[in-house]
Amino acid sequence: MKAASTLEKVLSAGHFAVTAELGPPQNANAEAIKKKSAHCLGKVEAVNITDNQTAIVRMSSIAAAALALSHGLEPVVQMVCRDRNRIAMQSDILGAAALGCKNLLCLSGDHQMFGIHPEAANVYDLDSIQLIAMVKKMRDDKQFLSGDPIKEFEPRIFIGAVENPFADPFEFRVVRLAKKAAAGADFIQTQCIFDIDKFARWMELIVKQGLHKKTYILAGLTPVRSHRALIYMKNNVAGMSIPDELIERMEAAEDPKAEGVNICLEMIEKVKQMEGVAGIHLMPIGWESITPVILEQAGLLPRPQV
Repeated sequence: MKAASTLEKVLSAGHFAVTAELGPPQNANAEAIKKKSAHCLGKVEAVNITDNQTAIVRMSSIAAAALALSHGLEPVVQMVCRDRNRIAMQSDILGAAALGCKNLLCLSGDHQMFGIHPEAANVYDLDSIQLIAMVKKMRDDKQFLSGDPIKEFEPRIFIGAVENPFADPFEFRVVRLAKKAAAGADFIQTQCIFDIDKFARWMELIVKQGLHKKTYILAGLTPVRSHRALIYMKNNVAGMSIPDELIERMEAAEDPKAEGVNICLEMIEKVKQMEGVAGIHLMPIGWESITPVILEQAGLLPRPQV
């Protein structure tokens, strides 16, 4: 085992894995992490602790991960390239590992122009693929990026990355995933899936190239509460593919929240049948309480014991 995290064990055993998202608060309230953790405890293998998502200042992902650990959850610490150089990244990786965090998700990060500090200087000392390779070097070669040795207690990390099956050019998304797998990504979490047909075509290309055997693919799913949420994402989130008929279905629903759950359940059932999909990553943005409801109705509870 590379890190012996619960997520790694479930995936290695061939079970259909489930992760969910937990966003830290925009304040120093530790109770917020405790409250959100309660919705996921015993329901998922791990929770993603986002790293200043949408370039908005939030509680440190590593601090929030430590709090989630204290409440019995296994965290996936997100790390973005936007805010740290290689020295700070390696320092934080060691710190996260020392706190007991065994999963790390490597991302470029939303550009600061989309957040509340558009005038902030970004860093991008490394890109996400270079970050993946650096974590692998620290873990497997017991070396810092400089080549200096980590003499003992190297970070044992299960390395994750993200991919967007919907951004253009479409074929390049498979090439990019291949680069991340080659760099050392142990698992991939995808962008929110609303265009199930396009995702199916992407998975066919993944399987054709055998990439599903090199890294585990977790399909990203987001339950929404209104058609307005879909319209916002379609118009304002880069690389999103949302069919108009889905928007129309949500708009016509008598109970939009229930319809949003139904759509998510339909998506789960479809991705479960696709070759190469190893699990799902549930992203109920600001709606963490719906996580156990969806997983129960999808037949994904109880979770496997490993």
